[in-house]
Amino acid sequence: MSDIILPSGGQARKETMTAVGGRRSAVELRSNSKIYVAGHRGLVGSAIVRKLEAEGYTNLILRTSSELDLTDGPAVKAFFEAEKPEYVFLAAAKVGGIWANSHYPADFIYNNLAIQVNVIHNAYLYGVKKLLFLGSSCIYPKYAPQPMKEEYLLTGSLEPTNEPYAVAKIAGIKMCQAYNRQYGTNFISVMPTNLYGPNDNFDLENSHVLPALIRKFHEAKVKGLPSVSVWGTGSPRREFLYVDDLADACLFLMKHYDDSELINIGVGEDLTIKELALLIKEIVGFEGKIEFDASKPDGMARKLLDVSKINSLGWKAKVDLRQGIEATYRWYCENKV
Repeated sequence: MSDIILPSGGQARKETMTAVGGRRSAVELRSNSKIYVAGHRGLVGSAIVRKLEAEGYTNLILRTSSELDLTDGPAVKAFFEAEKPEYVFLAAAKVGGIWANSHYPADFIYNNLAIQVNVIHNAYLYGVKKLLFLGSSCIYPKYAPQPMKEEYLLTGSLEPTNEPYAVAKIAGIKMCQAYNRQYGTNFISVMPTNLYGPNDNFDLENSHVLPALIRKFHEAKVKGLPSVSVWGTGSPRREFLYVDDLADACLFLMKHYDDSELINIGVGEDLTIKELALLIKEIVGFEGKIEFDASKPDGMARKLLDVSKINSLGWKAKVDLRQGIEATYRWYCENKV
């Protein structure tokens, strides 16, 4: 055994580590374990909270961005010193679609780097037993072979429209791996595919394609418009995962996965943006035409994750795309209209 000195509360304390690879020994996630969900009001964080509460976890630590600014280093340090969470789901991030990434690249790289540095470093300082870092499928090279395997990371150039965001997420992966190697922490990194579901962002400028299309078709139906314009040619292929499936996978991995290597989370199937638009049009009940604006960027031609690694561990997505979009549209009508 080796002893690692971890500062805590202004005083050094000892944390006993296993000798095997310098990693922490596995600790059982109990119903009363102190669990911090960073970003609990967002799409991913809120789904993780729903999952944890449904599974009987009662000691959740939650802070809104106004209560705790995760880009504020001293504030994050004080939070970890006071609360000392045992487990952390790092779901807080600045996210957006092609338009937002193209117009606010500095915001995307700065805010995400700051959040990750503060949370990951203080998780180490204050003895967090396990941290799950949420990345994104955009970390993979623009021309990566499809479906994208975990080992394709850093084998080619990134898609330019979201490069600053992707670079920040790659830095988060590498930071978790570096802390595991140097300090024996148990920080894992998961890479979900495109997500959607309750609490999504439906803003037409800052949202991703699926929620944006739900809003566009709904408003066009209500206003009786003859057509809806969709960015790009409609030919790019995308994979979509219902966010409650992601939350289920995150809890599964928090319990059963302790490897430094990143792991993909997805459904293993994709469709074209045109097919997606037609499906959403049908679900919403819009009867007009779809017009594709080829002057707008398409982004990557295809983004499909290889999910054989997580499937081999015993986890698979359960919610099919139609069922998930129907549930998301009901939530939108009940909460956003």
